Amino acid sequence: MSVRFPTPIIQFGTSRFLQAHFDLFIDEALQRGQAIGPITVVQSSGDASRSGRLAALANEGGYPIHIRGLENGAVVDRQQQVRSVTRTLSTATDWPKIAAIVVNEAEYIVSNTGDAGYAPHPADKSTEFDQAMSFPAKLRLLLKERYLAHGRPLTILPMELVPANGDVLRACVLAIAAIDDSEFQDWLEHRVIWANSLVDRIVSEPIEPAGAICEPYALWAVEQQAGLILPCLHPAIELVETLDEIEALKLFILNLGHTWLADQWQRHGSDNTMSVVRFLENPAITEALHDLYEREVIPGFAAAGMEERARAYLATTLDRFRNPFLDHRLADIAQNHRQKTERRIQGFMHWAQSHGDTTKKPTLAAMINKVPAP
Repeated sequence: MSVRFPTPIIQFGTSRFLQAHFDLFIDEALQRGQAIGPITVVQSSGDASRSGRLAALANEGGYPIHIRGLENGAVVDRQQQVRSVTRTLSTATDWPKIAAIVVNEAEYIVSNTGDAGYAPHPADKSTEFDQAMSFPAKLRLLLKERYLAHGRPLTILPMELVPANGDVLRACVLAIAAIDDSEFQDWLEHRVIWANSLVDRIVSEPIEPAGAICEPYALWAVEQQAGLILPCLHPAIELVETLDEIEALKLFILNLGHTWLADQWQRHGSDNTMSVVRFLENPAITEALHDLYEREVIPGFAAAGMEERARAYLATTLDRFRNPFLDHRLADIAQNHRQKTERRIQGFMHWAQSHGDTTKKPTLAAMINKVPAP
């Protein structure tokens, strides 16, 4: 479709999470006059089977987000249309257009490319675009085009569930840019703003061809740094001095619990229709989950001086798990299970030990030992 206005936000990723989180935030902020502008969504995978989703995301009438759950004890059950996406493109077919938009329109680049999105590929070493490249390699080419055109800096806001995701993405891009001149490398490292951020919202089901069902709870925490200005104002956005505590709570309580549930689901026959709330109807599963948190997780937070905050967050998390309105399928949670186990289970054990926790964690240790090597 034709785009009447520039899109200062370029988003890499088409996931239902982004649809019900960042895209929704921008839409709500635009309605209040509190966002920099609309979004161009870029599909970096090149998956032709998702062309219908791309078209629907930029539909002039928007796409639906259905928010269902409990908020402050009251039932929330509402639907709204998201119209913040005004253009969609694919790296597989639209690379020159994407490069032109990054050069001429972009003020922000947002990404959510999946847990394995930063993994290197042999094609990354090429000096010319190759669809087989990793996201950091594609980003390096786009940023070089911008640097060569006018050198105007911009802000990059990764949303991948990777600790210090902005720092990690910058390091990945700089490693690939080692073949470039030192001036470009200096621009990448010191002029571009790479923000660390953390996102949280359970988005349980897609609405085809675009849209999603999600819970009321939402968070986007962004770590403050010199020169950082966010693309919108929104009540679910927190600008914080450090992400450390928020990240630990989310990764090692909510996400760790999800990964443990996915592991148990795999052991119980892997019914593809099974949701979190239905799985927790099994008293043995619920009891084991509570026992895991109490005996193996809370001691780690206690050692870090965060026991009170962890228990409060755990209570909220268990309510979110029991949300009767969401069909949050364990088959979806189990995707990329090996990577999630490493980051959430093994990562927690290392984190807890680093804070002096010496308690035994047999259940978590068994999960790590079960995961095959890559």
